[in-house]
Amino acid sequence: MPYTRGQIEDLAGYRGSTPVPPDFDEFWATRIQEADSEPLEWELVPATEAMGGANISPEAIAGASCKLYDLWFRGMGGARLHAKYLVPKGELALSQAHEGEPFEGMPLVLQFHGYPGTSRSWLEQMSYVGMGMAILAFDCPGQGGPGNDVGGYEGTTVSGHIVAGLDGDPAGLYYVRCHQDIRILCRIIRELEGIDLSRVYVNGASQGGGLGIACAALNADLVSRAAILYPFLSDYRRVFELEADDIAYEGLRYYARWFDPAGERTGEVFGKLAYIDSVSFAHLVRCEVLFGTGLADIVCPPPTQCAVYNNLDCPKRRVLFPDFGHEEIQAFDDMIIDFFNAGLRGGERDE
Repeated sequence: MPYTRGQIEDLAGYRGSTPVPPDFDEFWATRIQEADSEPLEWELVPATEAMGGANISPEAIAGASCKLYDLWFRGMGGARLHAKYLVPKGELALSQAHEGEPFEGMPLVLQFHGYPGTSRSWLEQMSYVGMGMAILAFDCPGQGGPGNDVGGYEGTTVSGHIVAGLDGDPAGLYYVRCHQDIRILCRIIRELEGIDLSRVYVNGASQGGGLGIACAALNADLVSRAAILYPFLSDYRRVFELEADDIAYEGLRYYARWFDPAGERTGEVFGKLAYIDSVSFAHLVRCEVLFGTGLADIVCPPPTQCAVYNNLDCPKRRVLFPDFGHEEIQAFDDMIIDFFNAGLRGGERDE
């Protein structure tokens, strides 16, 4: 049954089932230092994929509205990684200049996709271009897009990426490397021509929501707003206790059954996962956050989302959707328009 608003209110003081590791901030400062020490290698290539192989230029198919690019870059371990990059052209780009002020650059949306999968289609990404924003849509390594996962994890990967590297040092977890790759992508954003670095926004749902929280936390000096919908990668132990460890979280169940059947390593396992838990990242987020939860969500249970939201110590607003589960919520999509546009207008913050 769906959770009620009253049940969500009762969880107002819930902060998660696993404490944030005492060395969490230090751990991630080291990981960021590692990512920042990687040589920055990237290129923009006209996106011929968007033409379905036809002999048409990327600019022609988009008309006068935007340019389409594949952004290829070198990630951790030398992985070849990918993101879709769309840039408004002409009057669309200029339309976001403040009235009476000179044009100083376009806002940019950094978008993360759900699990497992790939970035949304070129057509869908153009919605932000219509708002005069550039968009950079990252493909998680080794999932549905062309980005390469170089592997090399210690121990089993069982099923799914949550447990990849769980038998070794937390620094070797799949999502640790993924967050480092995103840090490298954020370095590239600073080099992109024509971007207003004071208006870099994050958007993500499910896995994308978890990655969005971590991105905002680890790149607090860059991200100014984040739209987060039912974040995956959150409060792993509570997921396990609620027996919601299937579908996206199925790796937790397989790992427990095959490698810890007596539950003797439960504390160790969830202690390691705390280093890649959205709950742990939340206290580092400084930007404004719009947060959405479907109360009928059985994939990312609402209590786990509450743990993330309650740990956010930043301007924030949560919207509850009683009749929705883990699915497209059009009303939330429409709220993002005003939320991001408020950033362009320099609007007041939600508390």
